[in-house]
Amino acid sequence: MAGAGQRGRGRGSSGNGRSTSGNQRRSARPVEQGIVPVLAEIASEVDRIVRRPPTRPELRTKFQVVALLVREERARLQADTTLSAGKREQEMKRLDGVATLLAKTAARDTSLLELLREDARVSDAARQYKASLMRAGGMEVPDEPEPAPPAPTAVATTPQVVPVSVLARQRSNPFLAPDYEAAAERLASRPKRLAGWELLEPLFRSFEYAADGRPACMELPDGSGVSAPFGRQLMLHQAQVVAAAARGHRTFLLADEPGLGKTAQALLAAQAADAFPLLVVVPNVVKANWAREVSMWAPLRNATVIHGDGDDVNAFADVVIVNYEILDRHVGWLGTLGFRGMVVDEAHFIKNKSSQRSQHVLALSEQIRQRTAKPLLMALTGTPLINDIEDFRAIWQYLGWIDDTVPLGGLMTSLEETGLTPAEPGFYAAARQSVIDQGIVRRRKVDVAADIPARRVADLPVELDGAVGRSIRAAEAALAARLVSRYRAALEARAAEGVGPGIDLDLARRVAAGELKDSSSKAGGENVFTMVRRIGQAKAGLAADYAAQLARNVGKVVFFARHIDVMDQAEQMFADRGIKYASIRGEQTSRVREKNVTAFTEDPEVQIAVCSLTAAGVGINLQVASNLVLAELSWTDAEQTQAIDRIHRIGQSEPVTAWRVIAAQTIDAKIAELIDSKSALAARALDGLEVDDAASVDVQLEALVALLTDALEADGATVGTDAEPAL
Repeated sequence: MAGAGQRGRGRGSSGNGRSTSGNQRRSARPVEQGIVPVLAEIASEVDRIVRRPPTRPELRTKFQVVALLVREERARLQADTTLSAGKREQEMKRLDGVATLLAKTAARDTSLLELLREDARVSDAARQYKASLMRAGGMEVPDEPEPAPPAPTAVATTPQVVPVSVLARQRSNPFLAPDYEAAAERLASRPKRLAGWELLEPLFRSFEYAADGRPACMELPDGSGVSAPFGRQLMLHQAQVVAAAARGHRTFLLADEPGLGKTAQALLAAQAADAFPLLVVVPNVVKANWAREVSMWAPLRNATVIHGDGDDVNAFADVVIVNYEILDRHVGWLGTLGFRGMVVDEAHFIKNKSSQRSQHVLALSEQIRQRTAKPLLMALTGTPLINDIEDFRAIWQYLGWIDDTVPLGGLMTSLEETGLTPAEPGFYAAARQSVIDQGIVRRRKVDVAADIPARRVADLPVELDGAVGRSIRAAEAALAARLVSRYRAALEARAAEGVGPGIDLDLARRVAAGELKDSSSKAGGENVFTMVRRIGQAKAGLAADYAAQLARNVGKVVFFARHIDVMDQAEQMFADRGIKYASIRGEQTSRVREKNVTAFTEDPEVQIAVCSLTAAGVGINLQVASNLVLAELSWTDAEQTQAIDRIHRIGQSEPVTAWRVIAAQTIDAKIAELIDSKSALAARALDGLEVDDAASVDVQLEALVALLTDALEADGATVGTDAEPAL
């Protein structure tokens, strides 16, 4: 490639650019040299140094600038009508030589490939270096364009709504004065010694070049004195974050692995920081779970969940929960409600700063920071980095650590106090630690194994919205009405016996048993089995979405379902998202089944095993995963345990978490409760290796009894005091 550069310097020119023919006037004109030899020389330099890793930040800048200029020079040559075809072809070949060298260099260090993207960010340092190369190549450097006007606070493409409850709150407290301490803090954090230095790019790169092999985690205080409300058990690693909030720390990038209780940590930290009202932005699949967690970890605080246009929202609630998908229509009033804290769950969802969801989240956090000097801001994600080190950018900006151009607040102060500049070798390690100290908390399951049980079942309630949810609730109401009608008819037949007041639970069980017998013997019609199947179908997409998030966060995940159509729906979603999966079903031959098990356990690209509860619940070993999603409920604890035991086996080095997806406000929730109540019985069935059919029938029967008694109680009936309580 150097040879190509030499030939491109023109006649009468040596390799160093000085005249050898005595024609001083011609060799003194930079335009005769051209830009291509300059690019070839720099590309060769980068290639030589990349052969001796690591690649330093300045070399990344050189690589990117050469690639940009090659792209621009090719476009210029194609548009230049004054060039002959032969001259254009000659120059294009020289550019192709430089491009080929860049491609070989990127093949040696694949992290450079990101710099070749059309939308790759160009730093100020890169722009300056580009200008210097253009001058060296005899090109005119265009004036820098005027900076674009600041983006609006939040761009909404859908109609904004203001719920009635919000209007009532605004009328009750029309003035929300800004906190002037917040403005003073920003002024104090302006760069002094480091003014003029490009700092954001070195900060990002410090996590590539200054890593010491340990998880990035701030120093946390001892949490042994922290307690949870009403005697709930708080694990030590959770208590440490709460203790840090109690001591005044207010920004956290909580990057614990899934299963380590990030939700509880966030809510207890908000309690310790008195960060109410609190705004929580979450994916739709965990919206209901957050409301449930508030009742568990902050029982004295009330939560409200925003659905659709927010007609049922309680704007006076302490915790307001909204999902990303509907944030655009509520961002206006959310920014004026006076939140003192904000939590963003699955924060990697905002990594693309050009996306609407990211812009809305950043705008809301900015409004909160303008009004409160030290709000609690927490970003929860098991994977803060998905594709690129700059995935940090939006999360750090949400937390107030940086803006579009410079570090802010405590981070800027910390960088100033290092006494170093990006030109000094020690800067990167010091800068990385400065960022970590702002509030990065990362713990893995293996790091806190003593804190958590070897196996646990974590319930994930989900809301069934839309027409499907309404249809299921209507079917459940119709089934309950049929049971009530049967019960009242039987009660009337026994009227002569002088039946006492209250619900006769013995009669309720007989009615439920009759319904169960009819459901098992008759084809067609709505019954408990068809309803449970419909609930499974409605949950399939939500469960698959959560499994996909887990796979992105922690690696391999096992997905269990009972019905083939639920498995089909999940597999289609995984395929649409480009997630490789292995399918383990009952109709497969043993050879195909073994092939798919091997693919999941041995191929690192196969992220999810989609398994049938009945076909894959026994006889296979999937312990390469430590997380499992139960998309549909079993009828017995024993069957559920069998599924979990596919990954909770001898040789499993990590604690196992089974995420059980439950449709809230449906019979699904009652079935989950009944399964848990039968766990002692299932445990006696040879440690879950044998399914107790009687236990299965018991759960089906008691689910119908519960449906019937709930409907009767809603009509005003009460359970007799002498009756045996329903399970």
